[in-house]
Amino acid sequence: MKRLGRRQFTAGIGATLLASPLVRLLNGEAQAATPTTAKRLIVFFTPNGTVHKHWRPTGTETSFTFAAGSMLEPLNRLRGKLLVCDGLDFVGADNHDPGMTHMLTGSGTASSTTAGMSIDQYVASKLGQASRFKSLEFGVQTSLWGASKSTRMSYSAPGVFVSPEDVPLNAYQRLFGALGDTSTAAERLLRRRKSMLDVARTDLSALSTEAGTEDKLKLEQHIQALRQTEQALAAASTTACTPGQSPGVIDAKANANFPLVGKMQMDLLVNALACGMTRVASLQWSHTIAPQVFTWAGASEAHHELSHKVDSNTAGVASFVKCERWFAEQFAYLLDALQARPDLSSTTGGTMLDSTLVLWAKELGDSRLHTCRSVPFILAGGTGTPFRFGRYLRYTSTPHQKLLTSVCQGMGLTLDTFGDASRSTGPLSGLV
Repeated sequence: MKRLGRRQFTAGIGATLLASPLVRLLNGEAQAATPTTAKRLIVFFTPNGTVHKHWRPTGTETSFTFAAGSMLEPLNRLRGKLLVCDGLDFVGADNHDPGMTHMLTGSGTASSTTAGMSIDQYVASKLGQASRFKSLEFGVQTSLWGASKSTRMSYSAPGVFVSPEDVPLNAYQRLFGALGDTSTAAERLLRRRKSMLDVARTDLSALSTEAGTEDKLKLEQHIQALRQTEQALAAASTTACTPGQSPGVIDAKANANFPLVGKMQMDLLVNALACGMTRVASLQWSHTIAPQVFTWAGASEAHHELSHKVDSNTAGVASFVKCERWFAEQFAYLLDALQARPDLSSTTGGTMLDSTLVLWAKELGDSRLHTCRSVPFILAGGTGTPFRFGRYLRYTSTPHQKLLTSVCQGMGLTLDTFGDASRSTGPLSGLV
């Protein structure tokens, strides 16, 4: 058949991005299966370890539940979106500060493949070049004690902290202040995406006139998919990329404002991702040895003090469990917010949660022992990632570097180990 010139066709940015599989098809090239990779990474941190018997699910790998009254019970309705990972160790690290240092770096040094960076910064260094922000760090009272190994989890190099923004208003102004009127910002984003689709549809329509019967049918189906995408963009434009109301001036350091600040930061984080400002974000709740008193959860002692109550102190342990249940509710809030947003970067629909990896990390295992053994990790996401969710995976003394490696691979990065290769190589088994 008579063909449009390849350069002429692919000159349209929309055709390049949205129709390249058909270009290969019409030129007789075989199409290899494209591995599914997540589009975004979120790291969610809560401090001071756990008490395993109140954290662990009951049941089997694929049929499990979070017991009534347990720390993770608020996540029961979201089990199908979770990978609960039990039995991961920080090799060669114990106690509060080493736990914070090694949690996301995998004990990497300047000479390691990941150059001592934390996983959020490493992924951002590889995937964030085209984003307005390589990464965004949101905090909730992380800097009451300044910047130190106790209060920082992100590293751009060994010993080089990446500090989170603790004040929602400051974060809002950094993200949206330069955009002017919020409706104008949303309209601009929508116009850019519609323009791309217009170019794609025009190029595909031109190619369709030159195609044979079978290829023409496939092109027409693709054009129809573009029309559906346009309709989805129009329907979602009012909610998917709007900054929302400014957080306003509040005392971000006040103990009583801890829940409010956290909610504001989660809303800003999701909005920033929905607007395509970054592909990598983190939310750090306080820091190891967290001094906050969770009065809103019925606690009367600091979170850190409660985390060290021994089993015989049933009232103290029960209070700590209540605090951890509250954190689980915040994790659920974040997942719900992602699930409620359409993924406008997708041509096949779905929500932002479907194509995002969310990693809930802690710096300790059993908080009473000050050890980094069997440190709790939870992954969340959906069908737009390579992992199979809805499972409880039990490991035995497995280096957590394997999980970090798997997360990077799940983001489409090629590496065999994360952090110190002498402590672990290869990905974590059972995720895919």
